[in-house]
Amino acid sequence: MSAFDSFPLGKPAFVTHVLDRAAHLRSNDEKLFALESHPDARAYVIYRDSLLVRQEAGGSRVLLSVDEAVKLGANPGTIFLGLRDGAPVFGMGIAANAVEKLLTRDDVAVTELRGMVMQGAVPTEQLSAIAMAKSMVSWHQRHGYCANCGTRTAMKEGGWKRECPSCKAEHFPRTDPVVIMLVTHGDRCLLGRQKQFLPGMWSCLAGFVEVAETIEDAVRREIFEESGIHCTDVTYYMTQPWPYPSSLMIGCAARATSDEIVVDKAELEDARWFTRDEVTLMHSRTHPDGMFAAHPFAIAHHLIGRWVHGANDTGA
Repeated sequence: MSAFDSFPLGKPAFVTHVLDRAAHLRSNDEKLFALESHPDARAYVIYRDSLLVRQEAGGSRVLLSVDEAVKLGANPGTIFLGLRDGAPVFGMGIAANAVEKLLTRDDVAVTELRGMVMQGAVPTEQLSAIAMAKSMVSWHQRHGYCANCGTRTAMKEGGWKRECPSCKAEHFPRTDPVVIMLVTHGDRCLLGRQKQFLPGMWSCLAGFVEVAETIEDAVRREIFEESGIHCTDVTYYMTQPWPYPSSLMIGCAARATSDEIVVDKAELEDARWFTRDEVTLMHSRTHPDGMFAAHPFAIAHHLIGRWVHGANDTGA
């Protein structure tokens, strides 16, 4: 099975969740310590945007035993992700100096997650748990001090809370909502390019939801700010957790009420209208000019594919 086949329409990466989060166990330190030392306990080890993996004859193994992870240099603090078939699964971080010591070894590697996902090197059923581990490890690394008084905070409740010993403030991991939308105008759709995209790649426009803003307003605002296009009839499609570092992509469709594009060059390299025939070729990566749409691991691919197949036509 190719990486493209791993993500059929409506099933981008990070959405298939196989863990029981077992939140009732988070406040029981005694049970958590017992789970961590359980022989079936496993962990995903995160380093920045990468995973620590075992290189074996059958390929890369991303789920390590807790003891194995610690011996390889992972930080001792574990984040309880949940249970899979009754076995505990944790997230762990690893410091840069520990990673340096592993770089000369042939049996382990620190591999960039996005590349592994796009190549189909990670079982799709594990991606949601990996996304959880990556987001949580990143949150702990960036929120070690109390935002209220500046005191060093302590990990609590299996890693799902940090608590300040001084002012007693409680800090919880956050998820940032992001709207990502396909805007159509008759038999055309609006796609944009960012400077960091691969040559030939076009995708949906997207942006963060602001404070006290509805999803619908965020869609209309972002589209207008980035492209100068006014739109209406905002509809919801699906969401995708996105661990970069911790966002929730909210997939929407909208109908344009204008078609003259004014690109915000601070946000986009370019934006233009594409016909359905063009986008069909881009979606299947058969366009004669080498243009292509987002990879199937991303929700943008599925928003575009849904329109290609006529599922969200909104008229002229």
